[in-house]
Amino acid sequence: MTLLFPPRSRPALIEAFTDPKGFGDQTLRDRRPDAIELLGGIPDPSVLPTAELAEATARVLARPGAPSLQYSRTEGIPALREWIAAREGVAVERVLITNGGFHGLAIAVQTVLERGDLVAVDNPVFPLFLRGLELADARVLPIRVGAEGLDIDALAAELRAGARPAAVYTVPEFHNPSQSSLPTARRRELVELAEKYGFVVFADDPYRELRFHGEPESLAPFHDSDHVIHVNTFTKTLGPGLRLGWIVLPERLIPDAVALRSRQDSHSSTFVQAVVAELLTGDVGVFDRVLGGARALYRARAHALAEALSASGSFDVTVPDGGLFLWPRLTDDSLDADRLAAAASAEGVEYQRGSFFPSGPGTDADRHLRLAYGDTSEELLVEAAARLARAVARQR
Repeated sequence: MTLLFPPRSRPALIEAFTDPKGFGDQTLRDRRPDAIELLGGIPDPSVLPTAELAEATARVLARPGAPSLQYSRTEGIPALREWIAAREGVAVERVLITNGGFHGLAIAVQTVLERGDLVAVDNPVFPLFLRGLELADARVLPIRVGAEGLDIDALAAELRAGARPAAVYTVPEFHNPSQSSLPTARRRELVELAEKYGFVVFADDPYRELRFHGEPESLAPFHDSDHVIHVNTFTKTLGPGLRLGWIVLPERLIPDAVALRSRQDSHSSTFVQAVVAELLTGDVGVFDRVLGGARALYRARAHALAEALSASGSFDVTVPDGGLFLWPRLTDDSLDADRLAAAASAEGVEYQRGSFFPSGPGTDADRHLRLAYGDTSEELLVEAAARLARAVARQR
């Protein structure tokens, strides 16, 4: 068993998150004014339902007595929870509204973990989750992520060897950063391990609705088990500024999670919940129309960027089935990835180096680039690929 970080230590890479876009050691003063930023999983403003939200807001505020400006229940307002429960196929009692996806993860961590517990995580891992684990001073065990998501065989081997995590964290669909997804059969195997060894799966699923190729993987393995907390958010679909998400809890954890939330901020904004509920229930097809536009846009952008990168001959690229990221690998192993990032910045393109994502043995994350395409036009994505090709030529 190899621990990625020892107990009571603060991972050095997490310090990069003092900058919310994660620029790390890149200096803003050296950035070109025409820089193309492919840094964050930001939804494009053109596919967010601004007009529909404005209309829903007006209807909510016109209600007598302005109930949306009052306190509400810790679990969330009924209309919103009922819509989510119906979409996810679970009992409404299992839905707890949160202030976005990371808040849902923080509730999961604080509900399940004791101080110093072991948590198995994706390798490479979404760095912000490690910050959340600081709430429990947890130890971290990396489990490789491959072309089919979390390596369930590797996890099983660690468990047979004696590892006893209290939880396993994974992004099951369009993994950040590796863009892979965990197949339904493997989800069942993960849940079987959770039930056999007594850990809880934290399934972090913010990109699930952004599938633009293939059929969606099933949520049934997660929802049919009392060893899974499924985390989702409206951040990537309706807008990050709403700060609204939810978790689907096993029945046995509902009392603890609700009690914890009642000791924090009591509940998410009644007003924001009411507006989103009005949007979703006032027009039963609006959410799928929003998703249809977003999926088409992101599909076109993913293909444009992937094709331009492939044409340069400098990257191995796999077009994802959804999500907001590409994870191309440098074809030339003699290139210095850190020097390449500096050269790319000089050319006017900014991205997240693979080494930004904490990783343990068994991964070549440092040979990859994570490129976000959500809020960048096809024209600029093609230009970004050309600039990256020039940066590679500089290094050679």
